[in-house]
Amino acid sequence: MENKAGASGYIATKYVARAPADGHTLLMVASSHSTNHLLYSTVKVDPIKDFAPVSLLTTNYFVVAVPASSPVNTMQDLVALAKKKPGGISYASSGLGQGNHLGMELLRSMGGFNAVHVPFTGIGPSTAAVLGGQVDASLLTLPGAMPNVKAGRLKVLAITSPKRSPLLPDLPTVDESGFPAYELSGWIGLLAPRGTPREVVRKLQREATNALKQPDVISQLDAVAAEPVGSTPEQFAAFLKADIEKWAAIIKQAGVKVE
Repeated sequence: MENKAGASGYIATKYVARAPADGHTLLMVASSHSTNHLLYSTVKVDPIKDFAPVSLLTTNYFVVAVPASSPVNTMQDLVALAKKKPGGISYASSGLGQGNHLGMELLRSMGGFNAVHVPFTGIGPSTAAVLGGQVDASLLTLPGAMPNVKAGRLKVLAITSPKRSPLLPDLPTVDESGFPAYELSGWIGLLAPRGTPREVVRKLQREATNALKQPDVISQLDAVAAEPVGSTPEQFAAFLKADIEKWAAIIKQAGVKVE
């Protein structure tokens, strides 16, 4: 494995897009793969055309979190507070264009309320802002939020998954809380360069799917509240297309641009 970090994954993406299509150079991508070309004018790689989808590997979800001292206890309370406060609520994110920024913009759009975005440089500072009551809310990863929830330092209102989590079975989904079909996932997928032979892609998909069934892999995924998927190449291609269309509309509506 070669870690080519930087530019929200773009350095690695560009490297693999130009690699030989022989199945020996693969790309592990996160959900930012769907949005980088929409946010950065410098991104010159097409997230669909320049790759051969292999498999969607895992998904993990966020929770809508508020300070423990907040009077807000439900998503309805949060919307009511936003409509009551001049200018709406404030919310923290781990950075402009990150998943928890766009996810909150989607919530704001669906709920018809105003919100002021307060971007931080990472999930740590944004979590601290919620804990300290410097902002009204944030979308935090489930494993990141759990220790503070258990310690009573944070309240969670809903989870962004399509069904409830066994880790917090009493916590409703955002969908159940009045935002029909709302879903926000942080996902990991496997891609090969465009032109990789179909039989090679199929073999890679089979091996990836088999790996996701191994007990030690499942145990490690459970530790970070990630769910194994193991889709077909066709399913992953359809997922990518839908994901890009979904976030393209939100990015355009919110006028988000990262330079």
